[in-house]
Amino acid sequence: MTATEAPDQAPTSMTNRQILQAMSGLMAGMFVAILAGTVVANALPRIIADLGASQSAYTWVVTSELLAMTATVPLWGKLSDLYNKKLLLQLSLGMFVVGSLLAGFSQGVELLIFSRVMQGIGAGGLTALAQVVMAAVIPPRRLGKYAGMFGAVFAVGTVAGPLVGGVMVDTSWLGWRWCFFIGVPFALIAIALLQRTLHLPTVRRDVKIDYLGAFLIVAGVSAILVWTSLAGNQFDWASWQTAALTGGGVLLLVAAVYVEARVPEPVIPLTIFRNRTVTLTTIASLLVGVAMFGGTVFLSQYFQIALGKSPTVAGLMGLPMIMGLLVSSTVAGQIISATGRWKVFLIAGGIIMTAGLAMLSTIDAGTGFGLLSLYMAVLGIGVGLLMQNLILAAQNDVPASELGAATSVLSFFRSMGGTIGTSVLGAILANRVASELAKSLGTGGGAAAGGSSDAVPDVTKLPAPMREVVENAYGLATADLFLVAAPFAALALVAVVFIKEKPLKTTSGMERLAEEAKQAMADGDKQSSPTPVG
Repeated sequence: MTATEAPDQAPTSMTNRQILQAMSGLMAGMFVAILAGTVVANALPRIIADLGASQSAYTWVVTSELLAMTATVPLWGKLSDLYNKKLLLQLSLGMFVVGSLLAGFSQGVELLIFSRVMQGIGAGGLTALAQVVMAAVIPPRRLGKYAGMFGAVFAVGTVAGPLVGGVMVDTSWLGWRWCFFIGVPFALIAIALLQRTLHLPTVRRDVKIDYLGAFLIVAGVSAILVWTSLAGNQFDWASWQTAALTGGGVLLLVAAVYVEARVPEPVIPLTIFRNRTVTLTTIASLLVGVAMFGGTVFLSQYFQIALGKSPTVAGLMGLPMIMGLLVSSTVAGQIISATGRWKVFLIAGGIIMTAGLAMLSTIDAGTGFGLLSLYMAVLGIGVGLLMQNLILAAQNDVPASELGAATSVLSFFRSMGGTIGTSVLGAILANRVASELAKSLGTGGGAAAGGSSDAVPDVTKLPAPMREVVENAYGLATADLFLVAAPFAALALVAVVFIKEKPLKTTSGMERLAEEAKQAMADGDKQSSPTPVG
């Protein structure tokens, strides 16, 4: 058997109706993945208190899901190049269901953290595979139109998560356990929809799984992510733990590169980085992750502490940014499909995103909601123009047999950028808050504000003068985060400027894969045929 054989069924171009039917399951799955990461944001303080856990456990409940998702995205992407994509999608959804049920029924924080790891592995599959399947069934020239719909799902899931979590916690007859149960029916619906509507031809290949490379990548990435998640919180940035985790992580990743360069089926084919578009979009995705996730993840905390809003209201206050993202991704997708031009939207996204972060760096505890809404909408518009179109540019410029690897690499680096950005900017936030409180209240200002120096205060229980000091400290500290994040967005803009715009292909990944397989077989026949003697 050759390395790649033609599909069992000849792929044909799908109609708009067939694509929409197939995407219904994908969108339900993506909604589940996004919900898993956002729904617990406003519920975690209550969860940790009910389980009698520590601040360290609080960190791990957040970090474990993100770690598992980020570290496994490349593995899911590679598996999608080797095995049936629909089956893998359903498997990742199944893992998410099991993880969600375990989390909802948890009686201790250890089981909760384990269940979050399972949720993260499932979410990693959904994050990578949904984009891969889209590229397999939709030609890049038509992809922009449908990518806007995924932007809408992302927007709804992002804003619905914290809002739903806040409502669950605030509703006595529901409680925090329903933050985990609520995703289960969506996941089951997605499994059923995928079984009924998604039909992909099976491509038989000789499969050699790179287990050693997979282990080294996961271990190396996990070491780096554990360091960025815990440094400055559980231990100092300059400490033996930092040396051990960073040194060990770097050595493991160097070993992974060595292995990946020598195996026939690497998890991350290093050859894809010879492609200029893939390299530049990967760099841009990493920087967008740092700027977007690192900056915006603290907005909910700003709403609740600096502005004194409830968890439910804090969820609603994020709507302007989400609406900006929704409108820009949808409109840009329609225009790209109509004109075939895409680079202008990447450049515009980089400029607008940088401007939005710069605007948000001017906020404080007294900023009005009208001005805040404008700044958030500008940031959302920039993110909407950049995020999905970076993946479109990369998918358009790689062979169909590497769609999974290229897509997962971009998703992986964006998630990794978000994790690193969240951790580093969180440390900056904590230090700035501590210094502002010390400036206003003297040494031990954090304890005077209602807890330990690194505790998050409940402003509703503070006396008015103290509350004003705390609100001001968090307002100034949050502005600092956006000021730090803005240069990363500017660097992402520099990266996309150097991407070469290429015409969008008019054939889907399935059709291109069939053509590549036929060409490989033809080349093999030519090489095996005897050379005529003159």
